[in-house]
Amino acid sequence: MISTSTLLEAYRTGHFPMVVAGQIKWFSPDPRGILPLNRFHPSTRIRRVLRQGRFEIAVNRVFRDVIIACASRPDPVGNWIDGEMIKSYISLHEVGFAHSVEAWLDGVLVGGLYGVSLRGAFFGESMFHTATNASKVALCALVDRLRERRYLLLDIQWRTAHLDRFGAIDVPRCEYLARLNEAMKVDCTFE
Repeated sequence: MISTSTLLEAYRTGHFPMVVAGQIKWFSPDPRGILPLNRFHPSTRIRRVLRQGRFEIAVNRVFRDVIIACASRPDPVGNWIDGEMIKSYISLHEVGFAHSVEAWLDGVLVGGLYGVSLRGAFFGESMFHTATNASKVALCALVDRLRERRYLLLDIQWRTAHLDRFGAIDVPRCEYLARLNEAMKVDCTFE
């Protein structure tokens, strides 16, 4: 298990862990994917889904279930969340740094995401869905929450086609570290 202090120091300095070939490896990609909070733009279809209010959004109701669902989803490059990572992030959640945003439909967890909140930065780790649009609705709820609480940085590690649709961009590592440094100067509270 990775200690809470090691995880927090890694995030503070621009690193994050992933399991590769059964071993924990540390990454600080260049370029780095971020989702600028002021550029976030859900599609017309997702805005319509949000207006319909089909999904109930909850925060930290079932963190363990969310991370296990993320670890269980099929991944073409192999799953990077193993039992040790799950334990590490549950420990981080228990001390108030890791959080889940959950989408519920008729009382059933159908999507969500989890990540790490540290001062003015949120580091998105993974998301899942079992119902169409559930993870997208959870992402919109996360962005709303971060904006309301005046976060400066939403780190997505690497851009994906999925996140590009919401306004994700790549920034050089030096720019990322400057943004991270600014985010470490503000004190935001996720809950």
